[in-house]
Amino acid sequence: MIFGNSASGKSTRAKQLCAAEGLAHLDLDTLAWEPSKPPERRLLKASQRDIEAFMACNDAWVIEGCYADLIERAMPEATHALFLDLPVAACVDNARRRPWEPHKYASKQAQDENLNRLIEWIREYDDRTDTFSRAAHRALYDAFSGNKAVLTSNDMHISAF
Repeated sequence: MIFGNSASGKSTRAKQLCAAEGLAHLDLDTLAWEPSKPPERRLLKASQRDIEAFMACNDAWVIEGCYADLIERAMPEATHALFLDLPVAACVDNARRRPWEPHKYASKQAQDENLNRLIEWIREYDDRTDTFSRAAHRALYDAFSGNKAVLTSNDMHISAF
């Protein structure tokens, strides 16, 4: 499991691990939201069923996202947890340099049009008390009894993991 603030590097780390280890990858952004405008969260049970199906179909996987309520569903099956606890400023910098994510946005322009809202969201990380907050992610990390690590910068490696 990989979790942390928006633009903390979750997808990048997940893709690297999956490529290096031959793991299946689940980005929770792909199943957490209804395809509506404005965006609306799917029912928690529906997303959890999709996570369960993914885990049942894949022996070795990485599940990543900022949704503590969804990551929590994977915890009993997970062997490792990686909490990307970068400073908010580093996440903002990552967001500004983020390449186009075609699985989330119809175009690079559409992604860029959302950038100011995303940066505002990232900056609220420490103040929020919801499933997307640093407090929720810290609680997940603290509750996990398997192998775990916290990364606090983009430059840190997980060799000690």
